[in-house]
Amino acid sequence: MSSPDVPETNLPPLPAPPSGPPGAATARMSLIRNPWVAAGLSFLFPGLGQIYNGQAQKAFIFLAGFVGCIYASIEVNPLPFAFGIPFVYFFNIIDAFRSASLAAARATGREPADDIVAESPAWGISLIALGAVILLHNFGWLSLAALARWWPLVLIVAGAWFLKDSLRKREERKDDGPSV
Repeated sequence: MSSPDVPETNLPPLPAPPSGPPGAATARMSLIRNPWVAAGLSFLFPGLGQIYNGQAQKAFIFLAGFVGCIYASIEVNPLPFAFGIPFVYFFNIIDAFRSASLAAARATGREPADDIVAESPAWGISLIALGAVILLHNFGWLSLAALARWWPLVLIVAGAWFLKDSLRKREERKDDGPSV
């Protein structure tokens, strides 16, 4: 029943008010990070974009990797470690942009939030390992120069790990496929 004074329109009904505690939508929107700002900060200095995204462990790893590559280029052998400097630098920028994009997609509901995982323990393990190697080198118990010829082994192990992980994920997708 409509009143004669109000014209009848075919507008859809208003959406239901958001559920949850008051201010939850505002808090969720405050978590949105601009991917371009994150990338720009990482461009200025490795790790700043990750700090902006709230990923302090990752920021420390990128900074340590960047400084470590410079240190190893000077002290150990320039050849393999000099390639690591731009790799860490550009990967840092890409990671900051990607992480901010994923966080924004989750906060706006475009991506499910149930797959959010805390930062990997691999970051802590890698810091412990890197610190142990540098400490052993500083005490003279390990010569990084002598290990320099073995650096391609790291690439082989990383490639095998990525291949194994990719094949495992492919099998999981195949097993989780729609059954008819």
